[in-house]
Amino acid sequence: MKKLILGILTVFTITATQAQGLDLGIKAGVNFATLNDATNLDNRTGFVAGAFVGAKLSDNVGIQADLLYSQQGAEFEGKEFDLNYVNVPVVAKFFVFKGLHIHAGPQFGFKIDDNTQSLFGELFNDAAVKDFDLSGVAGIGYDLPLGIRIEGRYNFGLSDVGEEDEFEFGKNSVYTLSIGYSFL
Repeated sequence: MKKLILGILTVFTITATQAQGLDLGIKAGVNFATLNDATNLDNRTGFVAGAFVGAKLSDNVGIQADLLYSQQGAEFEGKEFDLNYVNVPVVAKFFVFKGLHIHAGPQFGFKIDDNTQSLFGELFNDAAVKDFDLSGVAGIGYDLPLGIRIEGRYNFGLSDVGEEDEFEFGKNSVYTLSIGYSFL
C-alpha cells in the first residue's frame, strides 16, 4: 500500500511540474463524523487541518492532494469514540465556472491513535481498530479572491474500521467544512 501511495504522489509531482498552474496552501476546518454501519452512535465533532498541493491540468480540470490531521469517530452514550488519522486524499477537480469546482477521488487514512480500550474497557479488550482506512471523497469548493478558498466534502468509508469480524465498528462517514489559503 505504501508503494501505491508513493507511486501516486510521484505521478502527481511529475504532472504538477508540467501543469499550467501550481497551487500550494494550508487549510483547516471542522469534521462531523460517525460510523455508518453501527447503531446507537451520534456524530462526533472534530478538527481537521493540514496542507494541500494541486495543479491545473487544463482550464477545466485539475488535481489536488492533501496531507491532513483529522479527528473522526463517533459518540456513544455521551462518550467519544475517538479515531485520529493522517489522511491523504487525492482528488480530481472539475471547474464548473470561475472559482467553483467539484472534486472526487480516493482517500488513504493512517490511524495515529484511538481510545477503544479506555472507552469500552474489558468488553472490547481484544478489539482493535485497523491502522489503515480507505475512503472515497466527493465535494464542492469555491476559490475566492486573494487565495482564500472554502470547501465542503463528504468522506465515505470503503473499509471497516474494526480489525476483527466480531467487533464491527462500521465504516467512517465524515462531513468536512474547511477554509484554506493558497500561497501561489
